[in-house]
Amino acid sequence: MQHSTSSALVVSGWHRKSYNYNDDTKISKQLEGLIRKLHAFVGNAVTRNRYIVLGAGSTQILNAAASALSLENTSSHSPTRVIASVPYYSLYKEQVEYFNAERLEFEGEAYTWRNRSDGRPSTNVIEFVTSPNNPDGRLNKAIVGGPSVKTISDRAYYWPHFTPIPAPADEDLMVFTLSKLTGHAGSRFGWAVIKDETVFNRMVAHMDLNSMGVSRDTQLRAFKLLKAVLEEGTGIFDFAYRTMKTIWERLAATLALSNRFSLQKFNPQYCSFYSKITYAWVKREREEDKDCYAVLKAANIIGRQGNIFGSEDRYVRLSLVRSQDDLDILIHRLRELVSAGTM
Repeated sequence: MQHSTSSALVVSGWHRKSYNYNDDTKISKQLEGLIRKLHAFVGNAVTRNRYIVLGAGSTQILNAAASALSLENTSSHSPTRVIASVPYYSLYKEQVEYFNAERLEFEGEAYTWRNRSDGRPSTNVIEFVTSPNNPDGRLNKAIVGGPSVKTISDRAYYWPHFTPIPAPADEDLMVFTLSKLTGHAGSRFGWAVIKDETVFNRMVAHMDLNSMGVSRDTQLRAFKLLKAVLEEGTGIFDFAYRTMKTIWERLAATLALSNRFSLQKFNPQYCSFYSKITYAWVKREREEDKDCYAVLKAANIIGRQGNIFGSEDRYVRLSLVRSQDDLDILIHRLRELVSAGTM
């Protein structure tokens, strides 16, 4: 709203009608260049000598990445196992199970898989490593190692208004999304930074068959938004950081009055920008309290149950990226719970 002119977009009716750009590809080179400039400016990812794939948000990118890596499974007798450390982003499990791909099977908890292997090399495994993690904000690292273990690094929240940026990420396959950078979730735009050319080509083929690539209108919208972000320097990150800082301080102060609920805790880390958190991972502390979600729902506070993330139901994720009115209502209802002694 503060930069409505520089971020606005008007497209003539006759413009961008074909599938491809002038170079006969479905990826805008100008947009790809802006993505590389953005990562260099923020310092959160290495893009030099890397390939970039575009998708309809990180949702499509994650599915394409898993499909591409599963093709490296040379065994025709068993599917590639998909794992992630608990609590994990629920879409990893849901996509594998919904699409029912014969090449993929969701195995769940990464620690369980590592312990089950008894030190033997794991074979045909894809591990989702979410850093910062959704829902608890941890800077996760891969749990399972070995030459046949492929890693998909979900870096959707690796931006300085959400988390410390200790160093540029430099994994084999990193996933980002516009929705967590600027908030434009409805534009459905994400990208992956990839080291291996074969994996890149497989993901491009997946996008072509799945949707004929990302809409050129979406790419134009993303280009305009990223251009505005870069022209403002640290402006959007300063604004988002201040906003998240205020939200987190209000929530933490409210729950500090309770002896029955707790928030996730973090160790301080070096960051070239600054750090804050986008989700509250709330824990019901008393042993007899098994269902945190039910307690909050009874107070008209809606979160997401811990079991959705492979965790216990004494945990609930509360989303903090909301309008000011929604946040005021959330804090008010939490304070009522505290005052009533039910927390």
